[in-house]
Amino acid sequence: MTITLDGTETAAPRERDGLIYPFAAKPEPGKTIEVAPGIHWIRLPLPFQLNHINVWLIEDGAGWALVDTGINSNTTKGLWEQVFAHLGGRPVTRVIVTHLHPDHVGLAGWLTEKFDVPLYMSRTDYLLCRTLVMDTGQPAPEEGVAFYKAAGFPDDALELYRKRFGGFGMGVHRLPQSYRRLSEGQELAIGRHRFRIVVGRGHAPEHACLWSPEHKVMISGDQILPRISSNVSVFPTEPEANPLQEWLDSCAMLKKLIPDDTLICPAHNEPFYGVARRMTQLIDDHESGMTKVVDMCASPQRAVDVFPALFRTKITSGNYGMATGESLAHLNCLIARGKIVRTRDGDGVDWYRRV
Repeated sequence: MTITLDGTETAAPRERDGLIYPFAAKPEPGKTIEVAPGIHWIRLPLPFQLNHINVWLIEDGAGWALVDTGINSNTTKGLWEQVFAHLGGRPVTRVIVTHLHPDHVGLAGWLTEKFDVPLYMSRTDYLLCRTLVMDTGQPAPEEGVAFYKAAGFPDDALELYRKRFGGFGMGVHRLPQSYRRLSEGQELAIGRHRFRIVVGRGHAPEHACLWSPEHKVMISGDQILPRISSNVSVFPTEPEANPLQEWLDSCAMLKKLIPDDTLICPAHNEPFYGVARRMTQLIDDHESGMTKVVDMCASPQRAVDVFPALFRTKITSGNYGMATGESLAHLNCLIARGKIVRTRDGDGVDWYRRV
């Protein structure tokens, strides 16, 4: 049995796809579950198909360090207030963010301002987040329109891109003007814990995971998820990027570095054991997807044409952009490996074919 912060017992561990989940229960809104000594799990809602994010409290002397924050919304703020009411008046000491996406960084500015505490992030993700927020209210750039036209966007999808451009900043409270840098190999003392910062890449430019070898626990953000694969995309700002190879290299590094008896505390789904198996699954899934893409490219294909090789679910207007970014990540990786080539036609559309 596992005992929660409010004294509730949870059921025995369960196994799924070779991974072990020690917590059958999930935290109720506004409450927490202690998953390791001094480390507490909070679950916050998201207004997306992926409807939740896990964030973490770490006992830090007389107060609490927060890892990730949820998206900027009144609902999320209200749930944080409920959490604080359960913490016995102990203050927040610092806010740590694993990476730049709004469900992780969205309320970092609100929390650091509320408690007058510092923000900890990697340099690349902090600066890129600041840059993306500045797009709010701006028109979509012509480079972006040309990028998605080249990928095969129809006119209605291009119009939706123009309409949604700048939406990133809507989910992010104004960030503080200074921060404390997290970098690979850095040691961070938080209360009784010493965390090593382990940087992964591909999903975000410089994703910071917190690993405590002594307590056998890692707060993994989106770098290690048990049942879904983090989006790995190419964007208009760097059309020749190869984030999928960075992701695969990071998965291989984590498989080798992190012992299998480490409790992985992910941003989505539930905490689990079995990091080596999960990293193998993620690597194999992407490699299998690339094999299918190469086979499809026996005849010329656009980026939007290879969706069936990569996705089991139907791609709709709500996830069309993310699916296209992920398709381009696989295609760019295959170009770098010399497996396919790309040509652009007279209408500005890119076609990919097998070598």
